[in-house]
Amino acid sequence: MVAAVVLAAGAATRYGSPKQWRFLPAVLDRLAASPVDRRVVVVWGAHPPASDKLSQAGVRLVEARDWELGPGASLRAGLRALPDEATHALVALADGPDLDPRAVERVLAHRNESAVVAASYGGVRGHPVCLARAVWDRVPDEGGRALEALLVPCDDYDPPGDVDFADLEGE
Repeated sequence: MVAAVVLAAGAATRYGSPKQWRFLPAVLDRLAASPVDRRVVVVWGAHPPASDKLSQAGVRLVEARDWELGPGASLRAGLRALPDEATHALVALADGPDLDPRAVERVLAHRNESAVVAASYGGVRGHPVCLARAVWDRVPDEGGRALEALLVPCDDYDPPGDVDFADLEGE
């Protein structure tokens, strides 16, 4: 079973407001169109969820109290919240609203080839990322990027984005 962890714990200081709650609905819609099993955990930290509609939509909200340690702390909180039957976690960012469900499918197609599989765009590692349960306990504070990954080219798809500045939206 492949569950999803969506990271939404950051302070969004460069953006100037809690961007994750603005972009999360698009990410969740795109995950729903992907082959990920319908188990989705959204990890929050700096800013509490803006709506209780997420839990009504079947999304499990998990607080990462130690989110300030780095993205790995948030990721570990999400991984701990996944059901025992989950063998893999598909990791996405709440501020990546252009996540392509086909990139998710392509990354998941390689999940048995490596414990860490990541989409790449133009040779640059990006999201989504798939983590086998075998590496969940090895995620350092700097996050999954510190783990060596099999890169799966997704150059034929648009990258998911990583909205950091309000004035760069839509670029």
